[in-house]
Amino acid sequence: MAPLPLQFAGLTVTVVGLLFLLVVVAAVYSAIVIVDAYEKQALTVFGEYRKLLEPGINVVPPFVSRTYTFDMRTQTLDVPRQEAITRDNSPVTADAVVYIKVMDAKKAFLEVEDYKTAVSNLAQTTLRAVLGDMELDDTLNKRQEINARIRKELDEPTDEWGIRVESVEVREVNPSKDVQQAMEQQTSAERRRRAMILEAQGERRSAVESAEGEKQSNIIRAQGEKQSQILEAQGDAISTVLRAKSAESMGERAIIDKGMEALVDIGQGESTTFVLPQELTSLVGRYGKQLTGSDIQENEGLDSMEFDEETREMLGLDDIEEILGQIDEAAEMDTEALEQEAEAVKSGDISGDIKSADEIISGADGEDVETDAEAETE
Repeated sequence: MAPLPLQFAGLTVTVVGLLFLLVVVAAVYSAIVIVDAYEKQALTVFGEYRKLLEPGINVVPPFVSRTYTFDMRTQTLDVPRQEAITRDNSPVTADAVVYIKVMDAKKAFLEVEDYKTAVSNLAQTTLRAVLGDMELDDTLNKRQEINARIRKELDEPTDEWGIRVESVEVREVNPSKDVQQAMEQQTSAERRRRAMILEAQGERRSAVESAEGEKQSNIIRAQGEKQSQILEAQGDAISTVLRAKSAESMGERAIIDKGMEALVDIGQGESTTFVLPQELTSLVGRYGKQLTGSDIQENEGLDSMEFDEETREMLGLDDIEEILGQIDEAAEMDTEALEQEAEAVKSGDISGDIKSADEIISGADGEDVETDAEAETE
């Protein structure tokens, strides 16, 4: 019976050793805390806050320590859809997203039970309050203003919790179905109104363009009529000049014809001596050259005048006044030439009266030219 207690004692020692080893392993395991790089952990010993554990390996009192992990990265919180009544009594629903970051893990551990839930609930109430303080059109159009107001309302309480609200984004703001239908009708009416305005502006622009085109057309037509009247007046002036030249030529031909008739009457007389004016001989010579092509010398007394430069400019031809003035000057020159011829005949010892071309022509019309010729011969 003696060996049995020895065996029991050895077994007891073995068990105790194993238990001690297990306790040591458990103590070492619970005393070593590994903190990730993006985390911080709050350490409590016997329920008392001690410190924040930094990233890496940390040794804490075993079995009596507890740690609480805080993610130091930016976190996203979904704000559930909220219903609100706007200032103009229009029901709307909206949801949002809040981006937060733990700046002080000690405050987040000691000042608030669950900072995520707290921030989410605070964001919900703030969203409803902001929407209720705005009109419907503002809630649909001023998203940035809503975001800024919600963030401002969240900043003060979350700072006490060690939380910073980095951004707030309202995702959707939806009015009720009845309001949506009314808004669609309003939008449709506004589009029709704009279409009518654009159509009226187009018609007005078309009328203005048409009036402007008609104005330009009238101006061009008036300018054309003015040019036509100017050309017509120039044509009348040119026609007048040509008629004047034609009358001059016809008058010269009539003088030549009368002169030839006078010569025929003189030739039929019995007298052998005749006194003829220089002008008449010049006309006979010119007329004879035109008929026979003979080389009878022409005098310059009754040469028809050529159109000068100013007359050609009208047809150009000269102005009528200048042409008529030149014709008058030529007539005066012819008169002076006749007077010079008469003086020459008188100085040639020829007695008797000297008849002018007009007297000779009138004699050809019925006066007694033969009597004058006989008196001259005696």
